[in-house]
Amino acid sequence: MPRISAASNAEQRADTQRRILTAFGELLFSHGLPGLTMTDVARHAGVGRTAVYNYYADIEELLISYALDETEKFLTELREALDRLDNPVERLALYVRAQVVDLSRRHLPPGPAMGAVLSPSSFAKLADHVGELSVLLQGILRDGMDQGYLPVADIGQQAQLILGTLSSSAARGSDEPAELEARVARTVRFIQLGAGARFDDEGHPVRIAQLPAVAG
Repeated sequence: MPRISAASNAEQRADTQRRILTAFGELLFSHGLPGLTMTDVARHAGVGRTAVYNYYADIEELLISYALDETEKFLTELREALDRLDNPVERLALYVRAQVVDLSRRHLPPGPAMGAVLSPSSFAKLADHVGELSVLLQGILRDGMDQGYLPVADIGQQAQLILGTLSSSAARGSDEPAELEARVARTVRFIQLGAGARFDDEGHPVRIAQLPAVAG
């Protein structure tokens, strides 16, 4: 039997659950989701398989718990980082960079694309967190349009296109640091330009001249 080092039974349970989630995340990174079993997770966490089933009924429930936990942490850190920037084009770059790096690290599809690997009922449990990521992105785009750094467009549609691009970028290429950084840089500039951002000769965002509306 493993030695109990936590101060209480509640702390021990929390510690065991954290070990399970950490092990699941590490296995996602090293092996990916296909073929991953509860036995694999238990072995990697150093606990019995029964202990894993005490917390999660199956691999999908474990995936949901992991995704919720990771997304909550990601949202908190991302909001704090975004609050330190004023320019919406630079905030868009930070959002894109953070998403690509995080998705590459976790080997999970972003927001809406999780629907492809979860049942409808399970995906519904992630809806609030998924929605928060989309709302955050839409807020950045809205600020860019309001401040004249991005041309006026359908914000919801543009956000969907950006999230789709993030999914494709995260799934493409290796996680070797130099390759990942190059992919992140390409994705950031591609999305910025696709949203209509323009830059001066030194690479700083500039306000764009709004074209007059076409009569008719």
